[in-house]
Amino acid sequence: MTYRNFEGYADPTAGKALAGIEREKHGRQYRPMVYICSKYAGDVMNNIISARDYCRFAAMSGYIPVASHLLFTQFLHDENPDERRLGLFFGNILMDKCDEVWIFGVELSAGMKAEYDRAKRKGYKIRRFTTDCREVTAHGH
Repeated sequence: MTYRNFEGYADPTAGKALAGIEREKHGRQYRPMVYICSKYAGDVMNNIISARDYCRFAAMSGYIPVASHLLFTQFLHDENPDERRLGLFFGNILMDKCDEVWIFGVELSAGMKAEYDRAKRKGYKIRRFTTDCREVTAHGH
């Protein structure tokens, strides 16, 4: 439903502001979704623990984390090439629904590189973080 001003003209800016007030009034604060990109393969157990930490960091920072490598590996076998490709495809679909892509760690695995390249190609907002959740700026600070 489009908000209209007192003269009957559509006013999307005011409508968005009023909708935000209404959401907050009912305790539903908006949280953007962020796609969590981190290592899975290799040291799987420690990489899972790290990915959970990154998701917690995002959640405690006011975002909704989406970590496809934590979700799809619950029922797809990453060591099976066909199932791995299916998981990566599902991850791409979820990435499309997110507001930002957050990449954790300096070294990118093959899967992370593919996700990074896709996010860059599609013009998504990308943020880089160290493995201890400190944001890396363009100047490396």
